[in-house]
Amino acid sequence: MNFKDWQILRFEKLGSTNDKALEISANAEGCYVIRADEQTAGRGRRGRVWQSLHGNLFFSLLLEFELENIGELVIISAISLYQSIKQISPQADISLKWPNDVLLNGAKISGILLEKADGNYMIVGIGVNIEKSPHNEDLLYPTTSLKEAGIQVTGDDFLMLYLRIFSNNMNILKDSGFESLRQFWNNNAKAVGDEIVVRQEKKDLQGIFRGINEKADLLLEKDEKISKITFGDVFYKE
Repeated sequence: MNFKDWQILRFEKLGSTNDKALEISANAEGCYVIRADEQTAGRGRRGRVWQSLHGNLFFSLLLEFELENIGELVIISAISLYQSIKQISPQADISLKWPNDVLLNGAKISGILLEKADGNYMIVGIGVNIEKSPHNEDLLYPTTSLKEAGIQVTGDDFLMLYLRIFSNNMNILKDSGFESLRQFWNNNAKAVGDEIVVRQEKKDLQGIFRGINEKADLLLEKDEKISKITFGDVFYKE
């Protein structure tokens, strides 16, 4: 994947960049970036609302990708955010949180939502807290922004950097497979080897976090048995 192949479409205001990407996918040729200066109906995982605060970055990637390998795309999307922030601020305290979060100083800096589009196209919706972060009692996890952490970058510059890094990681996947990307994720994930709780709709699962497997499933060890977890929200033991 060549960085120059991305077709960047910018809008002053959209309900959701993912919805616009879905609309475009009906007649898509190549790969696209759909960006909005203002987003009024952003979505998060599992039907949650994504608060699109003014000054932050909201965009969706529209690209061809096999649905059966969606876990790889989730991991590449998160790794690329991690690497982008590290390139801007090498000393930043960043870690990865399953399935698709990036933590800065232990708080969420971004959100990623993958959705199926027309044909073989997938949508990767991404929100990055550049200047502000939401703070209210309804949030599952504490949040922060790059600016709050002392990291200065414009949304334009961050997007261009992210696209270059994402494209490079897609080329790694194509040329060498998923294993090195999986290992990178495991090496930079928070609390590997520690006890965690995975909260699902009807139950909580507790055990030792053993990273992710080749399908990007979370590996949870309990009583010397390892379970593969495909969905849920991770919480760490204090």
